[in-house]
Amino acid sequence: MMRIMYDAYAVTSMDSSRPDAVTIRLKPGRERPVLRGHPWIFSGAVESVSGDAVTGAPVEVVGHDGTWLARGLLNPGAMLRVRLYTREAGQALEAPFFNNRVDAALVMRENLFRSAGDRTNAWRLIFSESDGLSGLIVDRYADVLSVQVGAAALAPYLGLILDHLAERTGCLVHLRVETDDVKREGVDLGRLTSLRSDEGGRVLIRENGLTFTVDIASGQKTGFFLDQRENRARVAAYARGRRLLSAYCYTGAFEVYAAAAGAAAITGVDRSEPALELAREHHRMNGTTAPTEYLRADVPEALRRYRDAGAQFDLIVLDPPRFVAGHAQLEKGLRAYKDINLLALKLLTPGGILATFSCSGLVLPDMFRTMLGWAEADSGRRVRILDRLTQPADHPGLTCFPESEYLKGLICYVE
Repeated sequence: MMRIMYDAYAVTSMDSSRPDAVTIRLKPGRERPVLRGHPWIFSGAVESVSGDAVTGAPVEVVGHDGTWLARGLLNPGAMLRVRLYTREAGQALEAPFFNNRVDAALVMRENLFRSAGDRTNAWRLIFSESDGLSGLIVDRYADVLSVQVGAAALAPYLGLILDHLAERTGCLVHLRVETDDVKREGVDLGRLTSLRSDEGGRVLIRENGLTFTVDIASGQKTGFFLDQRENRARVAAYARGRRLLSAYCYTGAFEVYAAAAGAAAITGVDRSEPALELAREHHRMNGTTAPTEYLRADVPEALRRYRDAGAQFDLIVLDPPRFVAGHAQLEKGLRAYKDINLLALKLLTPGGILATFSCSGLVLPDMFRTMLGWAEADSGRRVRILDRLTQPADHPGLTCFPESEYLKGLICYVE
């Protein structure tokens, strides 16, 4: 078993009762989300800060009247000022706390995938706030853990967390940081030392009996979209004998499932040529026989070209990247979702199937359905919802944190 060292972020004794501990007092009325269990405090809710306010410092959060509310970790330069980890006054943010949170997440996934056998060996081990570890995502790909760090405040604890993960799982560890998190949080991946896969950043996985290659080093997010695992199978149930167009196809997982289910022909569109090359490889690996082509293009432009050419498909999958990253982008993002769905509706044959998704947490399910209604009205088609889709159980949501239920999808019959 190999031990991971993170000397740059070595944890010292974090006694939250020490005199220089940071205390944040909230503005009047801003304690309500905290009392309901929401795990974030933004800068606009903070009235005052006392103590040594450095990134990663443990923070005592008190209401405007001084009542203790919760304990978290500070990022004084970020809009998301405090990530909350516990509402138990006696619970210190030290190694036993983080190890217990990791252990609880592992036990849950062991129970979820106990019967998976050899058919599936990739799933989410830790889902940030939903597992009480805000800012940390860990996906298991066979014997490699792909770790996405989204919180600079968590950096002082990464060494002990990842040492514990490696010890519990026996897996290699690869660390990742998204560009958005570098800008928003100031996460510095360059200061972290990580173990990487011995296979050049690619790992072979199985999902529902199909085989895929995950590019852990440079793929999107942690390398693969595990949150669509169950949805791929549910969409494939409609694929037999149909001509499929998969937009924003990435590395082709939806198409491989559809081909295995008997799709008549497959077209995939994405802007990334490396992703498309992996998609082609996935068809070769799984021995699919449906005629398949991949097009490198901007998806909205490609959809408009198909429309202008009079092309038609029997099944269309829309699985775009996140269009809405903040409240200021909500209206523009909904328009973007409406535009691609309208184009898809115009490309479907009568009786065709549309499987449409959004991974934007700020787009709530009712908003998404309303958006599709706008597209339906402009298309002149009649749309009936057959199925409502979401993320799988290894990506659990929190009732107090709607943002955790980010993935929503609809399978629709289009007349």
